[in-house]
Amino acid sequence: MSSINFPNPLEHKYNEWISFGEYFYNARDIIGFGGEMSVENLRNAYRRGIFPWQIERLPLPWFCPEQRAVLEFSELHITKSLKKEWKKTDFTFTIDKSFRRVIENCAKTPRAHESGTWITRNFIDSYTKFHQAGDAHSVEVWDASDKLVGGLYGVDAGGVFCGESMFYRKSNASKFALLFLFEHLQTRGATWLDTQVMTPHFETLGAKKIDRAEFLDKLKDTQKKNLKLF
Repeated sequence: MSSINFPNPLEHKYNEWISFGEYFYNARDIIGFGGEMSVENLRNAYRRGIFPWQIERLPLPWFCPEQRAVLEFSELHITKSLKKEWKKTDFTFTIDKSFRRVIENCAKTPRAHESGTWITRNFIDSYTKFHQAGDAHSVEVWDASDKLVGGLYGVDAGGVFCGESMFYRKSNASKFALLFLFEHLQTRGATWLDTQVMTPHFETLGAKKIDRAEFLDKLKDTQKKNLKLF
């Protein structure tokens, strides 16, 4: 497998638009196209603040968004109703017990304004290998009958957790997976989480957008702390 030589995101000249075939695509957040999602390439990407996101008809795009969504744990807002449900839940939670099942369920989850999924079979296989290498991690939510009812997965980018996707099969299961993750990360010294792009739920929790340069500085400063998240 060939290694991708990712450019410095701060020095890279981003194109406003790029054409493939008959179509033009907004490319101002894309740092490159193509290459394999090997463990080495994925690790190098995430450590530089870059992540892949498949788009139909395009060679694999690698993103470093101009505006990045992050969640500071000091600014976390949990509604009273969710806190109440969280305190009395009978779900149980695990970490890295069933990574592949979690990502497969995330791939099956319908997304608003999306007809398909960016979590292709290639993504599932690649991130499962990334998990086996110790870089990608999952949180699983189980009901009283030991059925998997929710979860999430993401990547440890050198002491910063980058959230990728989540799913639920019972009410609040994915939200509780997040709360469990927040508590776990904070016990390991983490103070924030990279949510990559803003979603309504993360915005409700208190996530905010910061520009690319601020995010990359924040990422580098946190990596220097050598936190062991898992």
